[in-house]
Amino acid sequence: MSADIQLFWEIEEHLMNDEVPSHYLKMRFDGKEDFKYPFNLLDKLKQTEQSPKHHPEGNVWNHTLLVVNEAAKAKNRSSDSRAFMWAALLHDIGKPEATKLRKGKITSYDHDKIGAKLAEQFLIAITDDIIFIKAVVALVRWHMQILFVVNDLPFTDVKAMKQQVDVKEVALLGLCDRLGRLKVNRVEEENNIKTFLEKCGGK
Repeated sequence: MSADIQLFWEIEEHLMNDEVPSHYLKMRFDGKEDFKYPFNLLDKLKQTEQSPKHHPEGNVWNHTLLVVNEAAKAKNRSSDSRAFMWAALLHDIGKPEATKLRKGKITSYDHDKIGAKLAEQFLIAITDDIIFIKAVVALVRWHMQILFVVNDLPFTDVKAMKQQVDVKEVALLGLCDRLGRLKVNRVEEENNIKTFLEKCGGK
């Protein structure tokens, strides 16, 4: 077994079995190791800052660790817990490429679309399980729809989303994404998810 495949299965074991997967992930990725592709895509998250207004926890890696922990609590509610946990880990993998400073603000426009392509490339480099890859990529691609739908933004595309993924899976990942931040209002975020499902006709 190659080192890359071994690391993939090691990560998966902790994603699927740990109550707090961030403990392993921090230990494994917060050292000085020089990671090769595709795992260097995770390493890049540590160097990618976010808007302090929306993400007081700091960089994308800090956020991802919080999201993965929330996902570990929720995975039993998913119809595909393996794809769900990998999507939680990879959901913001497009942010290093998408993040820019615009008029003094940190933005990451289209990180969902960029992330879907990168997530697909990441997984293809390790596994040929096409059904699994497709499920993860769809969740990464559509995880931002909650924000778009709830706020009636022009990026909303419920029809296309429903053709690729179960909106309830998007809602579950989206809740973990929104709770995976510091100073978050859980009740408010749960209400946002309810609004999303109602607008999508997926109560």
